[in-house]
This record gives sequence, C-alpha cells and structure tokens, in this order.
Amino acid sequence: MADMSDLPFCLICKELGTPLMFREMVSSEAIVRLNPKTLKMASFDERERPLVQQIFGSDPQVMAEAARIIEERFHPDAIDINMGCPVYNIVSNFNGAFLIKEPQRARAIIQAMKKAVTVPVSVKTRLGWSQDTDCLEFVKVVEDAGADLISIHGRTKEQGYSGKANWERVGEARRQVPNTPVLVNGDITTPELAKEALAISGADGVLIGRGGLGNPWNFYRILRALTTHQDIPEPTIEERMRVIREHAKLQVQHYGEHGLIKLRKHLPWYFKGFSGWKDIRSDLVRISTTQELDNVLERIK
Repeated sequence: MADMSDLPFCLICKELGTPLMFREMVSSEAIVRLNPKTLKMASFDERERPLVQQIFGSDPQVMAEAARIIEERFHPDAIDINMGCPVYNIVSNFNGAFLIKEPQRARAIIQAMKKAVTVPVSVKTRLGWSQDTDCLEFVKVVEDAGADLISIHGRTKEQGYSGKANWERVGEARRQVPNTPVLVNGDITTPELAKEALAISGADGVLIGRGGLGNPWNFYRILRALTTHQDIPEPTIEERMRVIREHAKLQVQHYGEHGLIKLRKHLPWYFKGFSGWKDIRSDLVRISTTQELDNVLERIK
C-alpha cells in the first residue's frame, strides 16, 4: 500500500507476528535514476524478513534494470510487479492496472525481470480493467511468462475499492493457472472472512492490505485462525496505545521528527469503528510532536 507499508509499519507488523510483508511499491524509473528518496523507500531492516519489494513501471528493460539494482543493493527475498494499482497517476502513465490491457507488454516485463534477478518474481493484479473476466486470460499470460506467484484483488480497475470483492471470480482465475500459487485479496479484514475467501476462491493463501491498517495484529490473528484454528482476541486499548507509541518511535528514527506528521494517516485507523471517538481521531490527525501524541493518548487512558 503506497505511503502506508513503509519500514516503520512493516517493523510493527513483524513484531506482532506477520509472516511475510510486501513493501510499498517504488517507481522503476526513479530506481534506475538512483533517486535518493526512492532508494530510501526500498531500503529495509533485516528484522523485516522475509520481505517482498514491489515495483511499478511499463518499460520491460527499465523494470529489469530496476529489479537488478534493488536485488544488488538491498537483497529482498522476492520482487513483486504491480499490475493492479487503479490510481489515476499510475494508470495514466501505463503502469499498474493498465498492464491488464496490454498482456504482451506484461509478458515482456515479467520475462525481462526474471532474466535480471535471481530471487522469485511475483505479480499483483486485479480481475480486469472494466470486465471482471479479463483476468481469466491475463493470468495465463502471467503464468506462461514465468511469474512465481500471482496475487489477485477481487475488483476491476474501474471499481477501484468500491463494491464487494468477487472471490468467486478469483477462484475461476485460479483454476486457469494450476502450476502457479495464487493469493486472494480484497475485503479480507477478519479471520472469518479469510476462511471464507479461501473456501470460495480455492486460492493458496490470502493477501491482506487495508485490513491491516491500524490493525497490525490482524495478520497474526488470521494466520493462527487458518493454521491452528486458534481464536486470538482483539487487542486491548492498552495494547493499542503501546503499539502506537512504538510506531511513533520508529517513525522518528526513520524519518526524523517530521515522521510524526507522516504518522497522522495511520493513527485514526487504530481506533476505526470505536463509537464516540470522533474527537480523539480528529486530534490524532493534528499531532506534530511526541508530546502532542502523548497528550491525546493520556486522554484515552
């Protein structure tokens, strides 16, 4: 998730038991230009492993060179190609979900990247551009090109994040690629929904995005529910505040004091759905210092 799954957030998730993290996507064009900000985004802490770095782009050779640079400098455990982002700034430059409309370009990107790196290469995509049946042929191209894993979000590009994820259609796509593992993605926010998504789609695993925002405990809760059928309770308010403070500490370490401003977008998620907490959430998006954050948290306590 762009601007969300950065180093501090991933470290929090790993501390709480997340088995595998996909980092926020970075621009292949910026990587090959050795843009300092983008290279910092692609750097990671060894505690985050196993970790997959996601990149986006539309030029096969630029994508291959960016993947080579990332592997050489940072050594992630795998590299993921974003072929699913629906945001205008991405698709208007022929990146992300636009590649569903150009399967042969998608094929060339995968093949070029597979030749450039030694780590596995995966693809994140959607059901289609406007038709949710586009994926049925597209995933065949992705598998044939050599992708080691395919993640499918159960919506089209035109849907964005509206409506309901179609796990049944993900299942149809999954049956088109019997030799490649598939992860189902979209609307998986609880252990119960994870079980349902797997049962309906027949996928090999689940990929969770927005279901982890403000809820870094969720990955481990879902993992245990799927593997041991153990029901781990929701975190307490005290635990939420402890993790927020740790998250803030990591933000400052990684970004400097202005990292708390970047933290603002995370904070309301920690208390999403809490009835009567509108003022608290409103104050959390205004904090600029550790003291201001502590003041809000003390009011909660």
